[in-house]
Amino acid sequence: MNTWIKEIYKDEDGFSLTELLIVLAIIGILIMIAVPLYQNVTTRAKTTEAKTQLAFLHTLQKVYHLEHDIYASDFETLGFEHEKMITEGGKARYVIEVESAGPNAYVATATSIIDFDNDGVFNKWQVDQEGNVEQVVPD
Repeated sequence: MNTWIKEIYKDEDGFSLTELLIVLAIIGILIMIAVPLYQNVTTRAKTTEAKTQLAFLHTLQKVYHLEHDIYASDFETLGFEHEKMITEGGKARYVIEVESAGPNAYVATATSIIDFDNDGVFNKWQVDQEGNVEQVVPD
């Protein structure tokens, strides 16, 4: 039985250089396709922070408006606390701000402190009194 196996493997020469180069080229093409897709997925995951924080801020604003008939212009009044920014050792990538607030309307924004795709444009989201969370500046 061992001689039969040895005869089978004796005729095997291995892979040629051409075959190895073709395999490497295919792997390179797959990586070129996968990397941009992966970057889009990570950017979308990071923007989830902005949407979640703005939705929470809207809930706080709605409750405050029901009690006081005006929207709050500062976070201390609402009880909203920023998490530490990623540049300060925290996890937050967005600066949340109340742009305007009055008796009938408010606008709050979340602006990224990190340029996700290194194009010089920073991602920005906003929420209004209706709870519409929308992207103002895409990154």
